[in-house]
Amino acid sequence: MRASSSIIYGRNPVREALSAGASIDRLFVLDKNEEGPLGRIVSLARKKGIRVDFVSRERLDEITQNAAHQGVCAYAAAYSYSSVDDILKRAEEKNEAPFVIMLDGIVDPHNLGAIIRSANCFGAHGVIIPKDNAAGLTESAVKASAGAVSYTPVARVVNLSRTLEELKEKGLWSYCADMCGEDIGKTDLSGPVCLVIGNEGKGVSALLKKKCDFTVKIPLCGNIDSLNASVAAGIFMYEISKKRG
Repeated sequence: MRASSSIIYGRNPVREALSAGASIDRLFVLDKNEEGPLGRIVSLARKKGIRVDFVSRERLDEITQNAAHQGVCAYAAAYSYSSVDDILKRAEEKNEAPFVIMLDGIVDPHNLGAIIRSANCFGAHGVIIPKDNAAGLTESAVKASAGAVSYTPVARVVNLSRTLEELKEKGLWSYCADMCGEDIGKTDLSGPVCLVIGNEGKGVSALLKKKCDFTVKIPLCGNIDSLNASVAAGIFMYEISKKRG
């Protein structure tokens, strides 16, 4: 049963969804239940690399709108994911150099949706997100994209670092968004591009930053030294789009 198009609740429905390989973004389990039927569901989810949160009964009631959740519910993707190859194929079909956005740990679904919307507006061929510890294509993210998910493919991968290496092998230059980088307005952004945007608070992880070819920033001149992740992503994408012509 579903409380909405992206929430699955009840022990059997959740277990069946996990076993069938459904795109589950997050699992919520009644606190202190790591044994028995719920424990087996938790074990299955963890084997698949799905985030598991132990919460109170009140929180489960809130998520499922007081449905008979039996101590467990899950957020399922409200929209289907694509593959990285789908994104690159889209660029090839348009006879354009690939322009890819990679998001390292964006946890706010509204930020994710807004970034997908900007990606579409500025001509990016697709967005790559990690499978774990990040927002997925939930209803909130889809709504925030204002329909952009229908036109801009989103791929979800297990390992961002490995995926970045594969993109570099295919000829893409990688640009890490970081306040210690070079002014993006003065950076050569022509050719195949992968723009890496980091977590709202921590930025791009050290490992992923190290693998990037360049580090770029948006010069700021106010009293606040940072931008919202989706706002910053939009500005970076605009600069890349402008220089791509």
